[in-house]
Amino acid sequence: MNSVDAGGLEIGDGHPPRIMGVLNVSEESPYNPSVFDDPADAARYVDRELIGEGADIVDIGLESANKRFDVLTAEAELERLHVALETIDRVSGEAVFSIETRYAGVADEALSSGFDVVNDICGFADPEMPTVCEDHDAAVVKMASPPDLERPGAVEETDWAARKSPEWAESAEYVDMVYEALKQNGLTEKTIVDPAFGGWSESQTLENDRDTFHRLREFRALGKPILVSINRKNFLGEIAGRETDERLPVSLAATSMAVERGAHVIRTHDVAETRDAALIGAAFTDRERYSADGVDVSRLEAGSTRELRARLADADVDPELAGDWVHQAFVVEGLSEADRTRLEAVATEHGAVCVELPTNEILLLGSDSAISIVWRRLERERGGLSTIRDALAESVR
Repeated sequence: MNSVDAGGLEIGDGHPPRIMGVLNVSEESPYNPSVFDDPADAARYVDRELIGEGADIVDIGLESANKRFDVLTAEAELERLHVALETIDRVSGEAVFSIETRYAGVADEALSSGFDVVNDICGFADPEMPTVCEDHDAAVVKMASPPDLERPGAVEETDWAARKSPEWAESAEYVDMVYEALKQNGLTEKTIVDPAFGGWSESQTLENDRDTFHRLREFRALGKPILVSINRKNFLGEIAGRETDERLPVSLAATSMAVERGAHVIRTHDVAETRDAALIGAAFTDRERYSADGVDVSRLEAGSTRELRARLADADVDPELAGDWVHQAFVVEGLSEADRTRLEAVATEHGAVCVELPTNEILLLGSDSAISIVWRRLERERGGLSTIRDALAESVR
């Protein structure tokens, strides 16, 4: 899992869950407590209700993303940008500032004038967005979307038969489409992925959101930090039979679960409460990591084989290797070329598999018995393989 430096804030495994509070300077936004058109009032809200309550990141929206409203042009967003810029100039607290926009031109102006992060709800539908963010060395949240500036989040409306294949489109489930949408148009080194919870299109259902949440761990296979925006969402309210103003408890329960399943950033209007719930989720997350002599070994959660299949498919390896016989999986980085060769030889000899991932990491996987035999062989090894031996020891004893 690659960590991302977002304006000096580290996001990813090994770092606390980050809380993204929300400020809107769009008069049409539906959540009135977060909507301001006066920079002084907005700054006081940010200092008191967001940063003061524990927000690490402040996400400022220039327009409502609600599908009931017309999409603003880039020129119209730029006309509102001055309110956001004057606001962050007046804020006294310390936070990373994110601009929510789908336009590369708006992102460029914002990043040039004080913003640290871009939150792109159209998932690089503007082809210049990745370049702008890379030029500014800025982190960017990429939400799963079709390559269309007018339809944020509507992944199921993408012509997948043309973009992938008719066979894939016929068999793909909704979450498969979300995963593929995040891969469309690439990922920058500093991308944070957002699987697009919420009613972004008429055809998106509450069941779609439930499936995405259920399979959230699978998005870790992309190797990027994950942002979730689930605060008071309908798919949670339906489960408990609660309206929006009564959904804080279900949001907090889901927040803890999301962090345990791999989320690194939680976007919310309820900052203080969400921060506490995220810390609980982090405290009880079992994500083992071992480091020594420049080598890192992390145990891959594989309660389902789907995440393994996704990693193997991205590495152009037969995903059937992640069959039911696979019980242990580890990601290894920092090995020398000689140690890589040795590990591959030992693994292959004893029925395990070593796969080189696109991130230059090694994926070691195999049955319990195969991993146990590999561990016993590595007890005699020195150098970088001793770190792998120690990591495996916790799994086979």
